[in-house]
Amino acid sequence: SKGLKRRGRIDPDKGPAGAGCTTREKLHSLTGLLDTIIIFVLVIGGMFNGWFTPTEAASVGVLGVLGLGLIKGQLNMQLILKSLYETLGTSCMVLFLIAGATIFGKFLAVTRIPFDIASWISGLDLPSIVIMAGIVLIYFLSGCFMDSLALVMLTIPIFFPVVTSLGFDPIWFGIIIVLITELGVITPPVGINVYVVYGVSTSIGANIPLESIFKGIMPFLVAILAGILLMILFPDIVLFLPKLMY
Repeated sequence: SKGLKRRGRIDPDKGPAGAGCTTREKLHSLTGLLDTIIIFVLVIGGMFNGWFTPTEAASVGVLGVLGLGLIKGQLNMQLILKSLYETLGTSCMVLFLIAGATIFGKFLAVTRIPFDIASWISGLDLPSIVIMAGIVLIYFLSGCFMDSLALVMLTIPIFFPVVTSLGFDPIWFGIIIVLITELGVITPPVGINVYVVYGVSTSIGANIPLESIFKGIMPFLVAILAGILLMILFPDIVLFLPKLMY
């Protein structure tokens, strides 16, 4: 925060000041978060208390959003059809990925490639943290060229046995992998989120160059990498809440 303020003082055009507002206006703006807070408490609170599983929590969240939409009168047939159309497209994409990954997983099981790789890596005379760093590097580089879901489904059968054989916690590994693969949505050349921002900027007439957007995400990229490094060095950052729950 201090760094951003300092940068803004040096070059005000990089971060121009917004319009001022009163404390009352600030507090009133928080009422827009009420719906989000209700759904969050319902879903996360339900999982923490064991009322439903994570899969069931997704359905509960959808029903909660649907209920709020009906209560506030914000639903109409056009929005419902649009949501169904977008859901159909996403679901078909995911199902094709799952089908391909399932076939690939069967191939790996028959050829015993994952088990051979796991035995080879775990047999290396290297510290476990070094091996884990190599796995992280592989995911980071692969995420620059592959979709995150496809990357996870294709590589987890290979690396999960290695990670567990090295004594790492599976929950910790899952969180690390999610963070690394999500880096792929902002890293070139296939940073899909960057292209989305570029498309939005073009549609509103801003016409921000694509290379400027890629440069703009670099501080966030460094921040996520620093977070991953801290989680590797101090696993309890990730495992504190799971240990508290169970």
